[in-house]
Amino acid sequence: MADMNGQVALVTGGIRGIGLAICERLMNRGVKVAAGYANNADAAQQFADKYAAAGVSVHQGNIGRDEDCERVIGEVLEQHGQLDVLVNNAGITLDKTMRKMSPEDWDRVIRVNLSGAFYLSRAILQHMLDRGYGRIINISSVVGSAGGFGQANYAAAKSGMFGLTMSLALETASKGITVNTVTPGYISTDMTAAVPPAAMDKIVTRIPVGRLGDPNEVARVVEFLADPESGYMTGGVYPVNGGLYM
Repeated sequence: MADMNGQVALVTGGIRGIGLAICERLMNRGVKVAAGYANNADAAQQFADKYAAAGVSVHQGNIGRDEDCERVIGEVLEQHGQLDVLVNNAGITLDKTMRKMSPEDWDRVIRVNLSGAFYLSRAILQHMLDRGYGRIINISSVVGSAGGFGQANYAAAKSGMFGLTMSLALETASKGITVNTVTPGYISTDMTAAVPPAAMDKIVTRIPVGRLGDPNEVARVVEFLADPESGYMTGGVYPVNGGLYM
């Protein structure tokens, strides 16, 4: 793989779960990481303290708000001077069946999980265009491909990432910028740990490899797509789901 020393990456939702694994993987490649977070200031400070020697920074913001996204991008550029890799990882769930889902439940998930990727990509795009280089990686979900019971808002947002990815990839393919989507399946994180054991057992029986994924297995694909030598891969959707959906 190519040298990534001196590059800068913004990873939203970067202080835990899949986002943390992505941050650690990129740091191991010499990338300076800016980690975005929404509301856990203590965890963000712990992250900043733990990885201070790697030159990390942390940035609070609600990615469902365009103005927060613009501010965070501005902070990263001011602090690090450049931004080479954007990983749109942060997301929320507000699961309810359609009959019980309020318009507010719908709007909030769409704003954070889909509009947030648009806001951040738009905010950094001119910088990447001016430099003739960039890697934008959207973290979707197997639910975006297969749907999910009680997850109409989440599935719509994650599916929407596919169209966002392909459209932006077409617009930037000749400019040195690649745009791709990674679609994890059921990964061992705090979110899946909250699922009742009986329900999780049923989920695992549906996964051909017979287990949950590890966050590092997702991070490995992100690292590959972020690499400077992956410049001929754009507009793609890369599943990491143990064969759950193929």
